[in-house]
Parts: sequence; structure tokens; C-alpha cells
Amino acid sequence: MGSINLADTSFMIFSTALVMLMTPGLALFYGGMVRRKNVLNTTAKSYAAMVLISIQWILIGYTLCFGKDTGGIIGSLQWLGLNGVGYDPNPDYAANLPAQLFMLFQLMFAIITPALISGALVERMNFLAFSIFVLAWATLVYDPIAHWVWGVGGWLRTMGALDFAGGDVVHISSGVSALVAAIMLGKRRKLETITPHNVPLTLLGAGLLWFGWFGFNAGSALGVNSVALNAFITTNTAAAAAAVSWAICELIHRGKITCLGIGTGIVVGLVNITPAAGFVSPMASLAIGAVGGAISFFAVTVIKAKFKYDDALDAFGCHGIGGIWGGIATGIFASKAINPAGADGLLHGNPKLVLIQLVAIVVTVAYSALMTFVILKIIDKVIKIRVSVEEEREGLDIAQHGEEAYNGLNA
Repeated sequence: MGSINLADTSFMIFSTALVMLMTPGLALFYGGMVRRKNVLNTTAKSYAAMVLISIQWILIGYTLCFGKDTGGIIGSLQWLGLNGVGYDPNPDYAANLPAQLFMLFQLMFAIITPALISGALVERMNFLAFSIFVLAWATLVYDPIAHWVWGVGGWLRTMGALDFAGGDVVHISSGVSALVAAIMLGKRRKLETITPHNVPLTLLGAGLLWFGWFGFNAGSALGVNSVALNAFITTNTAAAAAAVSWAICELIHRGKITCLGIGTGIVVGLVNITPAAGFVSPMASLAIGAVGGAISFFAVTVIKAKFKYDDALDAFGCHGIGGIWGGIATGIFASKAINPAGADGLLHGNPKLVLIQLVAIVVTVAYSALMTFVILKIIDKVIKIRVSVEEEREGLDIAQHGEEAYNGLNA
């Protein structure tokens, strides 16, 4: 049994609150990018994840992720309903923190992950169907993957895969699932007329995400230490580097640097560094963000145009592609000099880590895609996942919620 460190506990309470703030930030980020007739529905999808996963996690999610390992695949039901999860630390995960605090910190990750998927589904998915999907997806996709990667005994963790704050667990799983869901839903109608209704709202959301991401990444060190400080620096650096990289790509491709592009670049950089933040140096994070910004820009402009799928707010291009690059980059740049609990990567004499990272990525992609397809197929048999033509034309705010964001004003 460990001994609770009050400084670490205070830091982690603050980090938990920061990560919680990311989901309302995401709601603003996504909400500004849709048409004004759909902004409330888009926002509500993020809040639905907050409400539903807060309950699911307490009942079953936490124990499936972090309960006693069963065959490297899933956690046992020993902590069902938080039975046995109290103030005393769990030495397997954070011997310096109350077990309940570690549980709360992980809850915030479980909340934002399905909320990220909503970016691909806006303006056309039934809200009730989405709510059912969130619960099913969290239980059948997020919880097993989180156990594989982070749970003691999880098979990817045992294999040596590194994922500091959620490259596989959060971003690849949600990004790939978003792509599958977007293809299954089909395209929105009148795509040529769809433009963001409030870019300042999106930029505010990007700023809140950047702010909250310090809790996401630095907090994943689970205490006040050199790894946390390094993660704070690498997080900030990668966000800035990707924003610059994205802006340069826009200037070359379109002749202009857009405000929407700056906000998107920031988020892409934050995604890129998430799996690597506590394992790589600040200079490595500069490279990770710069390369990642260009890769995601290519994904959302060239690849999306070529294959003509309607990933409405580029959840796959930003989170799926960004998370994949971040996982590979961890295998390239990781250094035990930064974090002795990690591993050396390719540039530090260990090319095997790249292969391990690729295995974790491929497994996460395949499992997320398959399960998302199955879940949505089943839900669609019970309740149609896509709204009607009339509802889509009217806008989901009125059709699904009976409300208007701006009371008929031009906004």
C-alpha cells in the first residue's frame, strides 16, 4: 500500500478538472464549425458523453479498464459500482494518489473519447441513437482498448507498447470509429453550401482544448515530477509547431492562412504529442508537431477529397491520422533519459519499439473499425441512426430538440 502525497494529489485534482474542461471546449470547437441550425445538437452530443459516461464509468467502465486482468483482454468486475475503490491508493496504478482520484482522472478520458467521434456525425445523426451508441461504444470499444494499453496485465502494455496519454486509447480509436460511422451514415445533403457559422466560437474551443490538454498530458505523469514538466513543455511545443506547419501548407495550397486552419492545426499538434508527451524531448516534440500538421492537412484536403467520405469536422483526419503519426513518432523519438519507465526508440538504438507501436496501432484500428460497424448496424435495426430528409433540411436543433441557438437571428 502506498502513501498519499498531498502535492501530487492537489496537482491531480487540478489536472482532472482541466481534462473535464476539454469536453465543453470540444463542444465549442465543433459547434462553431457547423451551420447555425445544428449548433445546439452538435454541442449536445459532447454533453451527452459527459452525462452518460459519468454514470457508465462508475457502474462498470472503470472496473473493465483497470480491474484485475483477465487473460490480458479485460478487467474483472471486482470494482463493479466502485466497490472497493476508496481513498487508499492502488499501488498498481498510482501509489501516491487516492484510488478514487485516479478513477476520476481516468473518467475524464473516457468522457472525451466518444465525444470526439461526434465530429464526424454532425448535422445528420439521430440524437437518441447517438446516445445509445456512446454507451455501447464506451463499454465495448474504449474499455477493452484502455485495458490492453494501460491496465496491468493488458496484452499491449505487456508487449511494451507506449501510449503516455491516449494515442491509441483516445485518438486512434475515436478517429477510426468516426470514419466508419461517417461512411455508414452517408453524406450530408447540399455539401456545397455548408460552411462554419461561427469561427470565433471554434477558436475559443481550440483555446480551451489547448488549456485543458495540459491536464490531459502533464497529468498523465500522475504527480509533480520531471516527466510531468517535460510533458507540459512538449504539449505546448507540438501544438505551436503543428499550427505553423498547417498554416504553411494552407499558404502553399490555397494562398491564404485561415483562422479555422490555425485552430485545427493547434488541435492536430495536441493529438500528435499525446502518446509521446512523457517519453520525448522538447526538440523531438517540435518535429512531431511540424510533421504531424502537414500529414493531417494532407489527410483532410487530399485523401478526404479523393475518397469523398463526409467526415464533417475531420475527426478522422485530425484524431485518427494524428494519433497514428503520434504513435509511430513515439517509437522513433522515445528516450529513457526523459522517462526511465518508458523505452528507447529508433533514434536511441531500439528500432523494435517502432514495430511494437505499429502492432498496437493496427490492432486498435482494426478492433475499433469492426466494433463500430457492428454496434451501429445493431442500433440502426432498432432505431434509425440517421434523421429524415425533412429533419436534416429543417436543422437538428429544431427537429430534435425544439430549440434555436440564436432565436432566429442571423448568426
